[in-house]
Amino acid sequence: MLAAGNNPFQHIVEPLSPEVPGQRFFNLLKLGDPRYDRLPFSIRVLLESAIRNCDEFLVKSLDVENILNWQQTQTQSVEVPFRPARVILQDFTGVPAVVDFAAMRDAVTKLDGDPEKINPVCPADLVIDHSIQVDFNRKSDSLQKNQDLEFDRNRERFQFLKWGSKAFKNMRIIPPGSGIVHQVNLEYLARVVFNYDGFFYPDSLVGTDSHTTMIDGLGVLGWGVGGIEAEAVMLGQPISMVLPEVVGYKLHGTPDKLITSTDIVLTVTKHLRQVGVVGKFVEFFGPGVAQLSIADRATIANMCPEYGATAAFFPVDDISVKYLEQTGREPETLAYITKYLKAAGMFRDYNNIAQDPDFTQVVQLDLGTVVPCCSGPKRPQDRIPVSEMKTDFESCLGAKQGFKGFQVAPEHHSTTVPFQFSGKEYTLGHGSVVIAAITSCTNTSNPSVMLGAGLLAKKAIEYGLSVKPYIKTSLSPGSGVVTYYLKKSGVMDCMSQLGFEVVGYGCMTCIGNSGPLPDSVVEAITKGDLVAAGVLSGNRNFEGRVHPNTRANYLASPPLVIAYAIAGTVRIDFEKEPIAVNLEGRQIFLRDIWPTRDEIQAVERTFVIPSMFKEVYDKIEKVNDRWNSLVAPSDKLYTWDDKSTYIKSPPFFDGLTRKLPTPESIKDAYVLLNLGDSVTTDHISPAGNIARNSAAARYLTERGLTPREYNSYGSRRGNDAVMARGTFANIRLFNKFLDKQAPQTIHLPTGDTLDVFDAAERYKRSGVPLLVLAGKEYGSGSSRDWAAKGPFLLGIKAVLAESYERIHRSNLVGMGVIPLEYLPGDTAASLGLSGRERYSIIIPQQLTPRMTVDVELDTGMTFKVRMRFDTDVELTYFHHGGILNYMIRKMSQY
Repeated sequence: MLAAGNNPFQHIVEPLSPEVPGQRFFNLLKLGDPRYDRLPFSIRVLLESAIRNCDEFLVKSLDVENILNWQQTQTQSVEVPFRPARVILQDFTGVPAVVDFAAMRDAVTKLDGDPEKINPVCPADLVIDHSIQVDFNRKSDSLQKNQDLEFDRNRERFQFLKWGSKAFKNMRIIPPGSGIVHQVNLEYLARVVFNYDGFFYPDSLVGTDSHTTMIDGLGVLGWGVGGIEAEAVMLGQPISMVLPEVVGYKLHGTPDKLITSTDIVLTVTKHLRQVGVVGKFVEFFGPGVAQLSIADRATIANMCPEYGATAAFFPVDDISVKYLEQTGREPETLAYITKYLKAAGMFRDYNNIAQDPDFTQVVQLDLGTVVPCCSGPKRPQDRIPVSEMKTDFESCLGAKQGFKGFQVAPEHHSTTVPFQFSGKEYTLGHGSVVIAAITSCTNTSNPSVMLGAGLLAKKAIEYGLSVKPYIKTSLSPGSGVVTYYLKKSGVMDCMSQLGFEVVGYGCMTCIGNSGPLPDSVVEAITKGDLVAAGVLSGNRNFEGRVHPNTRANYLASPPLVIAYAIAGTVRIDFEKEPIAVNLEGRQIFLRDIWPTRDEIQAVERTFVIPSMFKEVYDKIEKVNDRWNSLVAPSDKLYTWDDKSTYIKSPPFFDGLTRKLPTPESIKDAYVLLNLGDSVTTDHISPAGNIARNSAAARYLTERGLTPREYNSYGSRRGNDAVMARGTFANIRLFNKFLDKQAPQTIHLPTGDTLDVFDAAERYKRSGVPLLVLAGKEYGSGSSRDWAAKGPFLLGIKAVLAESYERIHRSNLVGMGVIPLEYLPGDTAASLGLSGRERYSIIIPQQLTPRMTVDVELDTGMTFKVRMRFDTDVELTYFHHGGILNYMIRKMSQY
């Protein structure tokens, strides 16, 4: 994407090599501006994009000046446009994006426009990785069975995506069975530097998954956005963003030889949560960075959403280039990447203090202070040293219900329940491990922790250790390369013997696709009301996400996942207690089987080689025979099937006209839900299984489906009728109206307790607008556009919260739902709000960013709140009724 010939910065364009005059770049050093050398490297990427795309219309010279003047403007809420080089999607968010595009083509056609104007103008890659589930495990044929079942369940969705790849230009589909989107992005899709249309420029992207930030570890600036915002970027609209503060995170010291990258990232996550980096960039620097591999850096960058930052950037250095070589990139590509970044002042030497830029704030971590740790039992930022896991879990058992409490009465802490499995009797208690999953690109992209798990498994087998057969163990790598090097290094068989068979190449347990537990295990958990545990190498462990029957879920490194599986419980102190007693009666401790970093690195140097990556990725788009044989239509307009329960034309654009609606105040709204802090997008729009007693299940049953055909909410995001019914359908949703966890609410006019969807439908029939009350960090978690689309379809006109997660607030704006925020010092409690009042939000005709507006209650009380439209562009979207309506009207004008 390059500005036309009227770019006012044409004078700094020059050839990268004089001998090849046709390959040019914008040489930012020729600006001759001393401010450039002091800019954080992440801000330099924003600046380059603004200069290259400056057309004095969407991107103006003033925007360039504001970015150059970052030292002064960073704290002034200055709005700047950013045009990323590309967009990446996964199928859970990609299907609704393609559905929206298809519906937008229909809408543009109805307004007498050209439907082919609705088409990506920048490269868009969609990786199908969210559909596969752990239905089968512990068998050598588990992978094939899970992949077959994935295709049987999702054929209609896959057929639709294949239509999209034909109907839309610039859209590439990476078929199912290829890997996890962020790992495929890191190992294959990342350009680092684009060589396009005669210009070199930095690779950058936005993605429809919050962990898009993983690519920051390779020096590619990227972050997650809502699907709605990503669609606008694909259609050529710049992102409108407030120029961020940049926190410099200095790493120094040397990690202990027993420490993994997972331990480092969980430590960083807790630290940065305490620092407070929401809405900011974090940029890593210092000599400690040079000690970290790209896989280590990517692990830290992956969990950026868990510490709340927008991006977690590691500028490109020599180690980055060596990684590109290791992963099979061509030598000529490596040459121009290095040459361009050095010429543009964007190549980093972490040991050169003179290169350190200015930051808003600097915090630091001594890597030598990091200890082995996990996080949980309900949030990724709640780090626990492994040495304290036992005491922490036992403390949580009796603590008040909350992020660190299960409120189990003291007399029940020792409850055990016997049960039968495969003809033998076993016992479960509080803290028993029932799921142990090596999963998620966070860790499976990192050879050091994967080989560490393999070496631990090898030593465990040598000592005669095993994993109890009822524990649901699984290994779901992020790419075929992982399986390749685990087999070549000789550790795969040992992992299989412990139950960690490859079950699929996708997100799986990390996103809640953990599949069913054995019936006898579920019955024992239910009978004893047990707090059973899941241990996974993922990035999120929110309530209800991993599995409905695992109330305690811990994030851990892959070696620790195997360790806790062998132990069978999280109520163990590995330093003092043996992990197991082998058949010879010998006590085996974790330290006996734990590999050192030196052992791991020796294996990695031998077995993780470029030819593996080339072999896997050369055939990635054609490796799935069932995908290759799938027949899809090629029409430019999609032919909707009214009987489909997967793909349905959404009602978002019904009645849309060219005329702009006038903003109206919200009058006498009822509160649909009264929620507390840290309500996640999993609470709002779950991705996992569809409960048999839910509104969505009733809808599917009415259409002839049986429970085994329901599939998951995530797989049905192309059908608004299912998703509206799935909104706030998480069984762990805590609604203050009910004072318990349930996917229900009270219909206030009658006092009836109903499923949330059914209550919303009653209000809708009465023509009554709705409101949601919430606490801090509303919408944290995954960048899930249905967490905004669903409430919109329920008739929710506004959310009033103490604070918002960045992406979710943007999604609400994108759907025309007003994000309201209490003024500092105000909360529902301090204002005495019960949620049973009726609320009127007074919307003036003249709106400005972040303005305060009045809220009037039927009790006569009035208070002020801030309207969180943060930029003029967001106000424009609101006037149009949402960003997609804006794009349709814009595309219909020409």
